[in-house]
Amino acid sequence: MAHSDKKIVIFSEDELRKVITRITFEIIEKVHDLEHLLLIGIPTRGVHLAEVLGEEIFNETGINVKRGIIDPTFYRDDQSRVGTRLVKATEIPTPIEKKDIVLVDDVIFTGRTIRAAMDALLSWGRPNRVMLSVIVDRGHRELPIHPDFCGRRVPTRKNENIYLRLKQVDNEEGVF
Repeated sequence: MAHSDKKIVIFSEDELRKVITRITFEIIEKVHDLEHLLLIGIPTRGVHLAEVLGEEIFNETGINVKRGIIDPTFYRDDQSRVGTRLVKATEIPTPIEKKDIVLVDDVIFTGRTIRAAMDALLSWGRPNRVMLSVIVDRGHRELPIHPDFCGRRVPTRKNENIYLRLKQVDNEEGVF
């Protein structure tokens, strides 16, 4: 956090589990044919979140939803500002035509990562529709992009950060 190292808990592990369950049910309710659903995670935490959502959807419906990864790094218009990181390979397991796609990310801030992910995704084809799922919406949008599924809106200062922690990656779970 900007002015101190104090960690503020936005979601405890239990609260995060409840948010993921709620988002799972919202996706099931909104997508009429889960056989045509494709969950696409945006690195890094979005990839793991897509796995968790896929498992939750399977547990609730018995349908094993396809999952993929889209790395928007080379589609960004702000690389000089955000810098680059090790690129994760894009993996789209099926043609995306006629699919309902849910892009999965941990936190939405300016909207530029999502815009870049959509540009990258559309280079693979034309889906039926693209929706967005995030755990936290922190505001400060620079583009007219808003999540379809959202755990919580948490107003922040531009210089603050929000971190999703998942057991598989971080050995702790919650949003801080």
